[in-house]
Amino acid sequence: MAKRTLATALALAAGMAASVTLPAGVAEASPPGTKDVTAVLFEWKFDSVAKECTNTLGPAGYGYVQVSPPAEHIQGSQWWTSYQPVSYRIAGRLGDATAFRNMVSTCHAAGVKVVADSVINHMSAGSGTGTGGSSYTKYNYPGLYSSYDMDDCTATISDYTNRGNVQNCELVGLADLDTGEEYVRATIAGYLNTLLGYGVDGFRIDAAKHIPAGDLANIKSRLSNPSVYWKQEVIYGSGEAVQPTEYTGNGDVQEFRYAYDLKRVFNNENLAYLKNYGEGWGYMSSSVAGVFVDNHDTERNGSTLNYKDGANYTLANVFMLAYPYGAPDINSAYEWSDADAGPPNGGTVNACWQDGWKCQHAWPEIKSMVAFRNATRGQSVTNWWDNGNDAIAFGRGSKGFVAINHESSALTRTYSTSLAAGTYCNVQNNTTVTVNASGQLTATLGANTALAVYAGKSSC
Repeated sequence: MAKRTLATALALAAGMAASVTLPAGVAEASPPGTKDVTAVLFEWKFDSVAKECTNTLGPAGYGYVQVSPPAEHIQGSQWWTSYQPVSYRIAGRLGDATAFRNMVSTCHAAGVKVVADSVINHMSAGSGTGTGGSSYTKYNYPGLYSSYDMDDCTATISDYTNRGNVQNCELVGLADLDTGEEYVRATIAGYLNTLLGYGVDGFRIDAAKHIPAGDLANIKSRLSNPSVYWKQEVIYGSGEAVQPTEYTGNGDVQEFRYAYDLKRVFNNENLAYLKNYGEGWGYMSSSVAGVFVDNHDTERNGSTLNYKDGANYTLANVFMLAYPYGAPDINSAYEWSDADAGPPNGGTVNACWQDGWKCQHAWPEIKSMVAFRNATRGQSVTNWWDNGNDAIAFGRGSKGFVAINHESSALTRTYSTSLAAGTYCNVQNNTTVTVNASGQLTATLGANTALAVYAGKSSC
């Protein structure tokens, strides 16, 4: 990303990992196992990711961690330099191959799978020397690619109603790889296979919208595990030539409308509208949808909520983790005023909430909902209640119950649940609540607070 325009043009979808091997050619859609929440540790150094897997992600119940692209890239302090690869060696600001391998092993030991953000649509937009010492020009990467491996269109993408323009021309001026070529497909697959050899469990495919779905299917078929989990960044656009549903045969696709609409609802509309969120709003099937409140692009371009939105942001994450649609990603990054600014300390995180690191994945209100989601997985929404405005509550069968008060004043109410009678811990504030023999729960929620209880968590 040679210009700031890349920050607003490339929205990233979160990736997830797989632990189940399927027959070749069968796409893994929706993360397998009992833990489907991904912490997206944006621009964290690999050794800092390793520590966080041990200290927070594993104990909290996160199933996956997504790391920023492990490849040599252009030099510069801006975050988007990570998205202009110049070789496929792991030699970027976030660490070398040894640090990467150690991170994967450490996260696995903590019970957390690893997905690598993968930039395979394009290379760089200029010339110079990469972070690992490789010399390059826009269309020539010695020992890797030459001009013959690039698409013939060298103009910048300008018409999203034209499939050829979207998939064969250059995204914000970045050299576009011709993924229809045998050599390019084999080279990309070789890179991904190297990462699989390091223990990676899955991939997030950057700018997948700009690569034909058939090309991606071909590349995936060449992997040592062709059914590995991956998630594709394909931003929905009404009337556009390329649509997200084209890619579901390869794996999951990020549902950007989910994040856009959450911003509108939490900022300007009524939470009561969320009763049928998901397919009821015209989104993709839950089984192939990746969802998020924000990612590193959308938090900067204003299309979604972000950490600066306070309680609206926190409660939106609580809702996402409580509601059974899609596979959720928690964006965890750093404070910014300059949308181009790279990570503090070059990506080293000495401690959460220091040096500008926001660590949203560790916010108590968000972190506590990961275990809630794991405990209620597979349970449908039951006992929905709303006040027609900004207070809602719903159960997850007999396994859990959530209430969110987004009103401007406190709310005291008795809720009907499907929970067994007993004492439960409200993990939102570590106080206990009681469910009576009729399944009723009485609680007072302050303005912009939530309640969440689940079976198996009786004490705080």
